[in-house]
Amino acid sequence: MFTIIQNFLSHHHTPVLFLLGTVIILGFYFGKSTKLFKLPSIIGYMILGVILGPSLFDLIDHEMQSNLSFITEIALGFVALSIGLELSWRSLKKQGMGIISIIFAESFIAFGVTAIGIYLLTKDICISLIFASFAPASAPAGTVAIIKEYKAKGSLTKALYAVVGFDDGLAIIIFGFSAAIVKMLLNQETPGVESLSFIQSMIPPIKEVVLSLVIGGITAVIISLLTRKIKSKSELLILVVGFILFSNGLCTIFHLSLILTNMVIGLIIVNTQRHELVHKMHEVLSDVMPLFFILFFALAGANLHVSALPSLGALGLVYILCRSVGLIGGARIGGIIGNVEPKIKKYVGLGILSQAGVAIGLALIVKQEFAGLGKVVEIVNGVPIHSGDRIGTIGITTITATCIFFEIIGPILTKVALTKAGEIKT
Repeated sequence: MFTIIQNFLSHHHTPVLFLLGTVIILGFYFGKSTKLFKLPSIIGYMILGVILGPSLFDLIDHEMQSNLSFITEIALGFVALSIGLELSWRSLKKQGMGIISIIFAESFIAFGVTAIGIYLLTKDICISLIFASFAPASAPAGTVAIIKEYKAKGSLTKALYAVVGFDDGLAIIIFGFSAAIVKMLLNQETPGVESLSFIQSMIPPIKEVVLSLVIGGITAVIISLLTRKIKSKSELLILVVGFILFSNGLCTIFHLSLILTNMVIGLIIVNTQRHELVHKMHEVLSDVMPLFFILFFALAGANLHVSALPSLGALGLVYILCRSVGLIGGARIGGIIGNVEPKIKKYVGLGILSQAGVAIGLALIVKQEFAGLGKVVEIVNGVPIHSGDRIGTIGITTITATCIFFEIIGPILTKVALTKAGEIKT
């Protein structure tokens, strides 16, 4: 069937609506089929994406992925909003400082372990700092999808919402510090390039986080005012979708984190508005998110180029090992320091391994901003290749390959953690 469709479409321009309909229908059944192997549905969606993507039939080619990137942004907006709606001060107070200690410990220990591991392998301080700065970044969509699919409830579930919600903000700041240091080191080696101060280099990431919080807060106030008299779920759905698109658009204009922005919207709403409105918003999100999960993870699967796996190499393997040890071990240490309940301490680290869009985005920033910096390390066809160019190429190639591993194993381990904690009914 795929071959017939591929042969037909190779001579015709693929209609976007045809492709989306195909992905939704096939995704639904691929998701159902993975249940036979006791795997999460999103694994089936990603397998479909790999099949339809450049790795196999190339129906979702690079141009199509670019055209459909807005779906990924919308889906992440819904995910971030749903995370924020779970972060009530009341539930966070019950967990106390434990959650904060887990977030800081898993992020900084993952950074430290990865930096040491990569440095021992490469003996290059710049490469080790950059890869270490990728390590804390997570992919909340995978974790949230598992929680929604299996209707997980309990203290570990709430802890996972908080950790995957806040650690991306911390990851952006850690990356900002690391990139600033590496830029300073590379600029010192680059003739004719004026070196920015550390403080100047830190302005963009701090601006991104602060403005994301501000715009998220203002948008939440507007939503709260407009939804006071809303009683119908259908009317609420219109406003929720409209404001997610609105806030995502602002994030694109001002180059902000759409995850942080939409999460802040949900966080403010859940802590300031009446319970009835929050409950209806949960219901609205539960109705539409399964559809976006099919599209989101199918597109994620199409982006996972299996051909990149051979390029994984020793660097990729060390990164996978160090990041996993750092996140799992760091979360456990943070849980011990914060004196959280045993099941959170034991299993929260398993639920935060997913990594995709944010890490790849950071790798692309490195590739763009480090181009032409540093000393010349080789000449290719008469073109000088600088150390900054090499760091950018190694970064995007390796992170693309390792994300394949983390996007597959992350959701599976999240399910394992929630099952062992007794928060998924089997």
